[in-house]
Amino acid sequence: MTWKSELEELRRREELAERMGGEEKLARQHGRGKMDARARLAALVDDGSFREIGKIAGKASYDENGDLESVLPAPFLFGKALIEGRPVVATADDFTIRGGAADAGISRKMVQAEKMAHEMKLPIIRMIDGTGGGGSVKTLEAIGATYIPAVPGWGEVVKNLDTVPVVALALGPTAGLGAARTVASHYSIMVRGLSQIFAAGPAVVDGLGASYKSAADHQQAKEDLGGSEIHTRNGVVDDEVASEAEAFARARHFLSFMPEHVGQLARRSNCTDPVHRREDALLSLVPRDPKQVYSMRRCLEMVLDQGTVFEMGRNWGRAAITALARLNGYPVAVVASDPSFLGGSWEAKTSEKVERFVKLADQFRLPIIHLVDNPGFMIGREAEMAGTIRYGVNAMNAIYKATVPLASVVLRRAYGIAGSAMSNAETYQYRFCWPSGDWGSLPIAGGLEVAYKSELEAAEDPAAELEEIKARLNKVTSPFRSAERFNVEDIIDPRDTRPLLCEFAELAWRRLESE
Repeated sequence: MTWKSELEELRRREELAERMGGEEKLARQHGRGKMDARARLAALVDDGSFREIGKIAGKASYDENGDLESVLPAPFLFGKALIEGRPVVATADDFTIRGGAADAGISRKMVQAEKMAHEMKLPIIRMIDGTGGGGSVKTLEAIGATYIPAVPGWGEVVKNLDTVPVVALALGPTAGLGAARTVASHYSIMVRGLSQIFAAGPAVVDGLGASYKSAADHQQAKEDLGGSEIHTRNGVVDDEVASEAEAFARARHFLSFMPEHVGQLARRSNCTDPVHRREDALLSLVPRDPKQVYSMRRCLEMVLDQGTVFEMGRNWGRAAITALARLNGYPVAVVASDPSFLGGSWEAKTSEKVERFVKLADQFRLPIIHLVDNPGFMIGREAEMAGTIRYGVNAMNAIYKATVPLASVVLRRAYGIAGSAMSNAETYQYRFCWPSGDWGSLPIAGGLEVAYKSELEAAEDPAAELEEIKARLNKVTSPFRSAERFNVEDIIDPRDTRPLLCEFAELAWRRLESE
């Protein structure tokens, strides 16, 4: 006697699961320019590596004899897979089944996926498409009562944020719990024109009254309410891409810099970029005119391993660039001022971005490189109303709390409290300064008329007197005067930046490996 009939039933149930929401719903999904959940899983992970867990879970219908008639699969798929040969937990919402609503599925399935990640110490990737939450008004009528909301397994989501890399890809309209699952990640992506994120969708918002009304066109209403133009500029989501394929590629790229879990170190890659490469273009990168800007991203390409810069959050907090990269193959986290936005002054959003990024680097044990050209925290009425100093101090605290090695390079300005936030002055300062360095408690140009008011009023030619004062102070503010007193450790030839940072990376990883 064999178990042939049971295996045949298993095959049938698996075949029913593979139909997802049925031909009509799948055609509608594809007609919107969206991949279905199974196609997404296949495209994200290494070929043939996905092993599904709980494939036949769902809501079955039986005839009067108790024999299976049909199965509505759970709208959530997950399993173990490989990305670049490394194990991960891969998950995908199935929008073809009740728009991915959790009340159409089995909550334990999603909870088990989250548990698997932190208990087995595996990165988790969430591909989110739909509400992923508690259903509809019709659900309440079916239950016969309402309830105080609770999210089954949210504690597992929180544990994952503390223990493993979490990546979230918003691949369609994501509301409620779907939006929350997107945000509860270390790196998140939206697809332009395809993804929207909101606490509640346009239909719910419109139901609140005329003052909440959105666009008449439903697709436009979703974009206006929660499109990538909004959420990749306000910091809710890190990045936007043009296609699902690009989202998968960026998710894989992000994970290439990460360890598989907290407590494991990230992997060094083979480096073909010479450690002692010296770029002559660095000599003229910083202009002599302090009001002129330059490309900090060009600097990154010249000093880091070529082709390895992976910028995160480019469209928000724009006064600072945050990126993962490599130095001599070692993964590092890079914070760099961007003088092309607000002159590099940190406003509230920039400080928020830096704080989050530094915490990410510290959690996953990535040495930090800080390229500095910061004239200070943003000033003015709008900056004060935005609570800039609160966010700035939070960023400063994150830098001081970080326990991974940090090296800073001061390219030009470092002023005020923001200047002191560039590194932890109470630890060993692995710091280099370019000859273009300009620092102090405040920019001298902004306070001359006040500081020398009496001298200027007494002068026969105030303008000439002001120029003479400026000339004297320019000599005082020379970076070499600071170096004489060992207030800065080393003034370097800008072309030596890459070799010196590669030296730092090697020493930093030597220390991390001994922890």
